[in-house]
Order: sequence, then C-alpha cells, then structure tokens
Amino acid sequence: MIKSKLRSYIYEPVLTKEDIQSSKKRKGARASDWRKTLGRIWKIVDEQRALLIIILLMVVISSILSLLGPYLIGKIIDDHMIKKDFTGLKSMILVLIFVYIGLSISIFLQNYWMIGIAQQTVYRMRTGLFAKFQRLPIAFFDKRQRGELMSRMTNDMDNISSTLNSTFIQVFSSVITLVGTLVVMFSMSPLLTFLTMLIIPVMFVSTRWITRRTGKLFKTQQQALGSLNGMIEETISGQRVVKAFSQEQRMIDEFANKSSDLRRVGYWANVYSGAIPKTMNLLNNTSFAIVAGVGGILALKGYVSIGTIVVFSEYARQFTRPLNDLSNQFNNVLSAIAGAERVFTIMDEKEEQDQGKGELIREIRGDVTFEDVSFQYNLEEDIATIEHINFHVKKGQTVALVGATGAGKTTIMQLLARFYDPQQGRILIDDCPIQTISRQNLRSQMAFVLQEPFLFEATVKENIRYGRLQATDDDVVNAAKKANAHNFIMSLPNGYDTVLTADGGEISQGQRQLLSIARALVANPAILLLDEATSSIDTVTELEIQEALERLMEGRTSLVIAHRLNTIRKADLILVMEKGKLIESGEREKLIAKKGVFYQMLQQSTL
Repeated sequence: MIKSKLRSYIYEPVLTKEDIQSSKKRKGARASDWRKTLGRIWKIVDEQRALLIIILLMVVISSILSLLGPYLIGKIIDDHMIKKDFTGLKSMILVLIFVYIGLSISIFLQNYWMIGIAQQTVYRMRTGLFAKFQRLPIAFFDKRQRGELMSRMTNDMDNISSTLNSTFIQVFSSVITLVGTLVVMFSMSPLLTFLTMLIIPVMFVSTRWITRRTGKLFKTQQQALGSLNGMIEETISGQRVVKAFSQEQRMIDEFANKSSDLRRVGYWANVYSGAIPKTMNLLNNTSFAIVAGVGGILALKGYVSIGTIVVFSEYARQFTRPLNDLSNQFNNVLSAIAGAERVFTIMDEKEEQDQGKGELIREIRGDVTFEDVSFQYNLEEDIATIEHINFHVKKGQTVALVGATGAGKTTIMQLLARFYDPQQGRILIDDCPIQTISRQNLRSQMAFVLQEPFLFEATVKENIRYGRLQATDDDVVNAAKKANAHNFIMSLPNGYDTVLTADGGEISQGQRQLLSIARALVANPAILLLDEATSSIDTVTELEIQEALERLMEGRTSLVIAHRLNTIRKADLILVMEKGKLIESGEREKLIAKKGVFYQMLQQSTL
C-alpha cells in the first residue's frame, strides 16, 4: 500500500496528454527556438561589447593563472622540496601567492562587471516589456490573467538576471580552462590525458539523457508558476466577492491544487537537475582514481616524477571541473531560456496598429456616425456581437444606450474609442473615418466614466490630474468643485494631498465615482463616454453624481449607458439595443408614443 502511494506520488504525470502531444509536435523545432531566444538575448548583451571584451580578457587571465598554479606546485615539489632548496622554495611560494592573489582579483573584477551587464540587460528587457504592455490592444488583456503577465515581468526576468550573472562568465571560463588544461595535460603525458578523456563520452550521454527531461520540466514549471501567480492576484483583488459568497474554502482548495502542480513539476525539475552534479562528481572522482593509480605505477617505474603526478592529478580535476560546471549551468540556461521565451512571446504580440501614421486632428467637434457597423469578438464563431448598426449623433447631443445585458451597448463605446475595430462598416467622427485617426490623438479628446472607477495608489490630486497631466492645481480644484467632490476631499486627512491606496479602498464607491468625474472634467474632452456610471450608487449619492454629470456633459457629445430612468431623462436620442441589433431609436417621448420595446421597458420599470 505504501509502495503504491509512493509510486503514484513520484510517477504522477505532470503534463496532460494534450501537453505531451503538443510537446512532441514541437520537439523538432525546440532547438531552433532556443537558438533564436539565445540570439535575441545576445543582441541586447552585445550592445555593451567593450565591457564584454574586458570581461573576456579577465576570464582569459584568470584561466591562465588557474593553470599556472598547479604547474608552479609541481616545480616546487621537483626542483625545491625534493632537493631541499629552501631559498628557492621561499621565492616560488611568494610567486605562487601572487598568482593566486591575481587570480582572485581577476575573478572579482569579471564578476563585478558582469553583474552590471546582466542588470542592464534585464533592465532593458523589463522596460521594453512594460512599454510593450502599453502598446498592446485591449483584446490581448481580455484573454489573459493579470497575475500571469506579472509573473513574466518579475519571476521570468529575475530568472534571466540570475543566469546572466553567473552562467555567462562560467561558460567562457569553463571553455577556456578546458582547452588550456587539455593542451598542458597532453604536453605532460599523452597516456594519462587519454585515460582522463575516457569519461567524456559517459558525461555527454548522461548529461544529454538528463537535460532532455529537464528542458520540458523547467518550461512547465514557469507556466505553472505564472498560473499560480494569476490566481493569487485574482483572489486578492476579489477578496470582497470571495468572502461575500463564502468561497474561502473553495479558493483554498483550488490554490492547493495549483500549488501541488507546481510542487510536482518543481520536484522533478530539481531531481533531474540535481542528478547532474552528483553524476559529474562520481565521474570526476573515478577519473582522479584512474590518473592517481596509473600515474603512481608510472612514477614507480621512473617514467614521470612525483611532482608531475601531483600536477597532473590537479589538472585532471581542473579538466573535469569545467565539464561539471558546464553541465550544472546548462540547467540554469534551460530555465532562463524558458523564461525568456515567455517574455519574447509577449514582445512578439501584434500591437495596436494605425493606418499609416494616423491623421492628426487638433480639435474634435463631436459629430459621431455609425454606418452599417458589424463586429464580433471571436471570429471563430458565427454569432456577431453587434450587427448593421446605423445612427448619427450631432455635436453636443446626449445619446442614451439602453437594453439588456449583452445587447452590445458597451461594445459600441469600445469601437468608438478604437479599443477594437469593426469587421464591417465605418465609424466617423466629424465625417472622418476613425481608422485614419491615430488612437492616441482620438482618445486624448475623449473621457471615460465607468461603472467601476479605477484609482491609482497616489494622491487625490494626482488621480484627478491623470485626466490631463498639464492641469494646474487650480484646474484640479475647479474640476473637483464641479464634480461635487471638493467638500469630501477637504474632509480627508491631507485634503488633495491625501494618498489613496490602489482602487481607493478607504473612500466610498460614490466618492470614487466623483473623483472619476473630476478626472474627466479636467481632461476637457469633446466626447464623453459614460458606462453605467450610477448603477452601483445609492439614491442620495446618485443625485450628487447626476448633478456632476450634467455639468460634465454640458456642451459635449455624450454616449451614456444607463439602467435608470433619471440618467436618460434629458437624452436627445435614445438607442434601444437587443441581441446586438439596434431595434429602436429616437427621442424619448416619440418612443413612448410608439409603444414599442422602449415603452415596454418603462412599463416593466427596468429603467
């Protein structure tokens, strides 16, 4: 029973059948992918070529000094200790001391400079990845966990950094030491050199057998870690929902399952990678025993001196040590490549594209036209999100979008802001197709007030100024007064300089919404998009927000999604959506007189 449980624990598969099949399909292309990833990292590192050359020079010097040390020890034994030459012995010991001091200094300098290169490389990759996040379309983030993306920014980057810090120098040093040691050994005794090299095929076969398994495991480990981080981020962000629905135990169980997956794959990744140094040590000791035994026989027969045997034994260790180091570092490289591949996968994602450079419009009037617009989020499905939408909004008009959840109201706003582009039809602002306007220019003349306002971990003043960074303190205060937010701001401990936590947890939902409206006011937009801005607000607070919204919408083209009658009472145009189609449009009184869908919604008190 115990053996059965132990066997199921140790041999429990980490990958699903789909993962294994996918891995087999990629098996032939894996090496080329790794070479491509290493090549991309090298391009970044190579930009500091001058310092790399200096580091390489230090590596050469340290390798020569490490080879010189055993040689001097052999000379000391044969020429001074056996002959009892104390004067020469003192001089050679001083030389040996200076050799090892020089070796230590050169190793320190190469490590010191390499750390700088590694940190600069990771800095460039991390800032490049963050900048890439800012250029990716909304659709990219809709399909991925935030925590998983954060894992690529932190864990994967740290993995690359630690590998560059140690592995880069270690590989150069090991190769140079290996070649130099082989040349010196061969010049001293071809027979002993041949015996030492007998372990190389065994090392190669055993290392290849292990690394073929660790490569897949390290990649899976990074994926499991990203998935775990994604769940942690979601659970912490959604603690109110978790507790409100008493789902604590379910989240604990789900976390335990994901953590168990990470534990299993981490267990095997470290078991296999840990087997390499143990195997190398065994082979190293075996080689040393062979050299010592055969060398002792040769020394007894007078073919070589005692000093030569001592020196050769040390060189034999130095010959196998670089092989051991290379094998150990190979695991680090595999792990770093797995992380780098995940980073470069994001870097290769398609960014938001404008036609050409995009037309620059200095000031938008606010006329909005949808001409036969159709759009669907998932192109693999036949069902469109919205179909054949046509309407025209004049400058300064307020348009209300009404309909059941999933009718396509928010999609219309996202298309207008060019978070997505329609597959059919045209959207025009001031008779100009928005696809010809740069996204940044377009959005700079819009403002959003969402159902769930987002606040940054910054002061109240900075959160309001986020709408327009050039706004003065007076602009911020005036916007807050128009948004009915000034009084509650002044009641905070430090007024406008009060630092809010992420999402403004220390103030109420209504107060966060007032700050969101103040942010929109300070932006002074031509077009305003309100997505159910009062749906989660109590009736008393709604009156304050509604008054602030009326000031905000004054003179601006406004598109409003609302579920409450008060929000759309003064709308110039009402668009009734149902299952992605525009089924009714017109002024409120005319729609009521028509006694169609809008009238039925009023009768059922859904608005």
